[in-house]
Amino acid sequence: MLVAPALAQGVAAPAADAALAAKYAPILRFKEQPASCGDLVPYEPTDIDLLMGNDEVALRGPWDRTNIVTVAPTAAELSRGLFDYHLDFPGDALRPGCTYREWSARLLAAGPPTTYARVVTERGYPGKLALQYWFFYVFNDWKNNHEGDWEMIQLVFDAATPAQALAGRPVEVGYSQHSSAERADWGDPKLELVGGTHPVVYPATGSQANFFQSKLYLMGSRAEGVGCDNTTEPWQQVRPRVAVVPTAKAAYLKAYPWLGFDGRWGEKQPSFFNGPTGPNEKTQWTQPITWSKESWRSQSFAVPAGGVVGTTATDFFCGAVESGSKVLRQVTIHPVPSALLAGAAVALLLWALSRTVYEPSTPLRIGRRRAWGQILTSSGRMFGRSPRLFLAIGLLFIPVGILITLVQLLVFRVSNITWLVDAVGEQNPFVATLALALGVLFTLIGFSLVLAATARAMVEIDAGRPVSALGAYRSVLQSWRPLVAALAIAVAVQLVLDVSIVLLPVAVFLLVRWALLAAVVGIERDPQPGVLRRTGGLSRGHWWWTASVLVVPGLALLAGPVVGGLVLLLTGASFDLVNLIAALVYVVALPYAAIVMTYLYFDLRVRQETAPAEETAPDQLVLPI
Repeated sequence: MLVAPALAQGVAAPAADAALAAKYAPILRFKEQPASCGDLVPYEPTDIDLLMGNDEVALRGPWDRTNIVTVAPTAAELSRGLFDYHLDFPGDALRPGCTYREWSARLLAAGPPTTYARVVTERGYPGKLALQYWFFYVFNDWKNNHEGDWEMIQLVFDAATPAQALAGRPVEVGYSQHSSAERADWGDPKLELVGGTHPVVYPATGSQANFFQSKLYLMGSRAEGVGCDNTTEPWQQVRPRVAVVPTAKAAYLKAYPWLGFDGRWGEKQPSFFNGPTGPNEKTQWTQPITWSKESWRSQSFAVPAGGVVGTTATDFFCGAVESGSKVLRQVTIHPVPSALLAGAAVALLLWALSRTVYEPSTPLRIGRRRAWGQILTSSGRMFGRSPRLFLAIGLLFIPVGILITLVQLLVFRVSNITWLVDAVGEQNPFVATLALALGVLFTLIGFSLVLAATARAMVEIDAGRPVSALGAYRSVLQSWRPLVAALAIAVAVQLVLDVSIVLLPVAVFLLVRWALLAAVVGIERDPQPGVLRRTGGLSRGHWWWTASVLVVPGLALLAGPVVGGLVLLLTGASFDLVNLIAALVYVVALPYAAIVMTYLYFDLRVRQETAPAEETAPDQLVLPI
């Protein structure tokens, strides 16, 4: 391993520092990049000296984006601090194209990939020592594109000096990942070592976030949102040159003056598209142990990256995140047209809402036709009449949420049982997909039961008979066979159609057509000529009307994951807690959605059974139940 002590300005790092940095120098494994920009290597950590005095780099002041202070700034110029100044590289971060990959390739042709190693201690933690390796990349090509990207890993020793650290071994290691980091004990199975001392790092494609293993990860942070980090094979291995940075400030500023720069290592852009600050501005530069205790977590969440179902689901999710990122970039680039477009969309929505009727919204006499707005207002009033009843029905989602959490806990965290490692756990894409699919399936079954029980409860309320949540569920369970059979067929058909991709329009058509199957069972008990045929018959000739009303239940089903996702981003809560939060949201949201669908069922039933007499006061028709 080639190690360069800090000799650029005539200052040599202590020999023990250099020996320790060489002993534990990391090995990077980068995922091979697509050839969309030609046969280029992935972004690799760049030697900062190649940026100094480079006429492709500009230094801009804080006054505006066009004010150039100097072209080809030197390390001495940056050493003056220059708070709120920023470097500007060739290209536009919001329209990157191939510019940054081509520039990175030119820089790597001029000098080897480089990491900057530094040994540092922290006051208040005697007997603790941190060995850091810093990597600089010219571009972050993730959701939040920005010029410049500083990443790092840190090894922690129970030692007071580098010499003591050389005689022992690290106790733990942390890899930076966006605004947080993941830890591992030295000797942890997920920490891969070469030669017993060199940690293997898997930088994610584009983001350069550092991971312990070659997988596909779901990552999130408050500043950057949620996205996919890919470290899967095939990859190429890089052993960066190690440049050792002295510990003392005066020494490292003399050796590497650019470490005095207080500005940003990348062009100025709005929000999280802005270039990052340098290592000397980070908490871990001076408080490495505090950072490890406060910011490191034990694991990252891997998502399925293989298998037929897993690939489809993962590609859809990661593609959706990427599409959202592109939309956000376009909004940032074109704020005025984006605002006009958003305003037009809101105006169109308000116009559509104004075209419906909301009153009268009597919740009783449920067997009648209602306008779209009347269904919503009647549903709200029905919920308000018997909130305890409907909340009690919705409480089913508490055990459902716990069950989903237990299943995912079993699958994703049982891998420490050695004889199950190859059969289960997040390492196995098929099993991981199965765990996620089971979560969706349990939610679907739970909602079907809630819908059937809600429909039965509404019939009893409309007839003036007393009803309880337990009584509604008991009534539904008397017809469990046709409900389970219909639900199994519907789920199987949807799964086959979804996997095929090309038949997705058919899947959507049948999803709307069969959406009321649980309501049919809850009200008609054992419908003839079969649940699916009876349900499909209700929406025949009214597919678009049915689909428009089902938007509301669809939003209710999204409410749980959306609220849970916001909690994940804002608090860093675990996925287990997110499942339970989603369940609590469902306790309220899904009974309301079920009421909406029950009114839709009766609306379609009246349309079907009174078609010849539709012109004679259809709103006043009442069906015997």
